Amino acid sequence: MDIMQCQVTAVVVSYNREQLLQECLDGLYAQTRRPDHVIVVDNASTDHAVQVAKNHPIHAQVVCLRRNVGGAGGFCAGIAEAVAPIMADYTPSGLNMTDEAHYVWLMDDDTIPLPSALKELLVAVNDSIRANGMLPTVLGSKALWTNGQEHRMNKPRPRTFVQKGEPTLFGDDGTFQARSMSFVSCLINAGAIIGLARLPRAAYFLWNDDFEFTTALLKTGLGYYVPNSVVMHKTKVFGSSDADPGARFYNEVRNKIWMLRFSRDIFQPAELGEFILKTLRRWSLTMMRAHDRSQIKDCFRRGWHDGWHTDPPTNRQIFSDNPTVYAAVRRIEG
Repeated sequence: MDIMQCQVTAVVVSYNREQLLQECLDGLYAQTRRPDHVIVVDNASTDHAVQVAKNHPIHAQVVCLRRNVGGAGGFCAGIAEAVAPIMADYTPSGLNMTDEAHYVWLMDDDTIPLPSALKELLVAVNDSIRANGMLPTVLGSKALWTNGQEHRMNKPRPRTFVQKGEPTLFGDDGTFQARSMSFVSCLINAGAIIGLARLPRAAYFLWNDDFEFTTALLKTGLGYYVPNSVVMHKTKVFGSSDADPGARFYNEVRNKIWMLRFSRDIFQPAELGEFILKTLRRWSLTMMRAHDRSQIKDCFRRGWHDGWHTDPPTNRQIFSDNPTVYAAVRRIEG
């Protein structure tokens, strides 16, 4: 099978950024290899984002949520809507069989894919099949900021403990195995999602949902950073993942503790220690670089408390007010 003929569903999460959503959908429409299906998840926008999605010539399926459930909830809903319809055709061997390949391509509305972004991801899928004899689980693009520099917050680190597969793929193009991936142009094997039998944790709202979910998928799966696939990530500021997050530091702390409490099984023993040390380093750097240190301290205090003393609501609880999404979530997670 020509891997270019596999099915690809793009999922875009949108919230009150109609102009950026227009640019994102224009970028999808301009792909040299377009996605076969596009789903736009709108997080109860109050601008014209829904109209932009419905009127765009790419003919997206628009999922309108009744309230803002954050990027985490948006991706949970979008992946559920993309994967649930294909579950009847899935077999356990589908994870590694090209004739059953179906991928889900994730991005926020501030992600603008360059014309060859999807094609190059699929080239990497084919390279992984040739090098490793199996489909990759997760692939991530190179993200540039508006000034043309690579966006450091979206570049993954090379996998420390390579357990299977080639550390790099063919050629000297900078492709390498990664242990986690950002949802900024992230291509995920739908069969792996079905095999995992769960979705991103919507309760995270924002931050660490992509890290937690891709880390779970890549505990035993193959993931590659693919710099030949390029997107522009139009964030307001340029910086790495330990740049001053302001009030969002609360989500960083709470979600990381939730991850330690409820997602320990996503790490190998040595990886868990590495994760804890890197988290402590990141929190220390955030504290040192903060413009408003009192705000960061308050976020840390509240996030620490809620991380240890509250439990995240389930995805089914969060989407109980949306029968369609609820049914899709339940079909995948049981």
